[in-house]
Amino acid sequence: MQSRELPFVREMFDSIAPRYDLLNRLLSLRQDVVWRKKMVSAIALPDSGRVLDVACGTGDVAIEICRQKGPRVKVTGLDFSPGMLRLAREKIRRNRNTAISLLAGDALAMPFGEASFHAVTIAFGIRNIQDKAGALRAFYESLLPGGMLLVLELATPKRTRLRDAYLAYFQKVLPAVGRLFSKHSFAYSYLPDSVSRFPAAEVFMTIVQQAGFSHVTCRRMTLGIANLFVGVKPQ
Repeated sequence: MQSRELPFVREMFDSIAPRYDLLNRLLSLRQDVVWRKKMVSAIALPDSGRVLDVACGTGDVAIEICRQKGPRVKVTGLDFSPGMLRLAREKIRRNRNTAISLLAGDALAMPFGEASFHAVTIAFGIRNIQDKAGALRAFYESLLPGGMLLVLELATPKRTRLRDAYLAYFQKVLPAVGRLFSKHSFAYSYLPDSVSRFPAAEVFMTIVQQAGFSHVTCRRMTLGIANLFVGVKPQ
């Protein structure tokens, strides 16, 4: 993400962090929980695998990885929002989970060596990175050969009636509810705008392939409201 945008986005996520989980559950009708579980279930890991969760937010994906994949798996959560990381630490402490470590950092300047992880995950974060191709290349470099990339992101349904209803909710109801609960005047207007500007699934799959990944797939979930992209670093 370019530095001129970084402070604005960081401030926004810091501001909404205290209500972030509540609003995710409320505004998605708890589908965000289902989507994360499906993403984690798709990860193939060895018993003592290492996972990097980029844009880890309040730690939901990291905790779910440990829950599903067993006690020997290690997860590193990376986020650039101190407010989100503070809540993640509290949540991890309550879960008494010692397999998760958290770091403040930027997806384009990650403090890891090459071939450090068996999987990289990012849920609802790639759309906030302007240089998506650069981030995907960084993810590729951080993976071991045969490692998996999993990107979970919101999308706009294709079917006309559903699309119209979804856009009415996303562009009118969601910002109003978000402002009411988060007290942030812009964050939940930024959300639908960032989703609408995200590349179409076929275009994003091409960007993933151009970053070096093979076997790139897209799984549409909940009638196309969310997409799960998966790619593999060749052996």
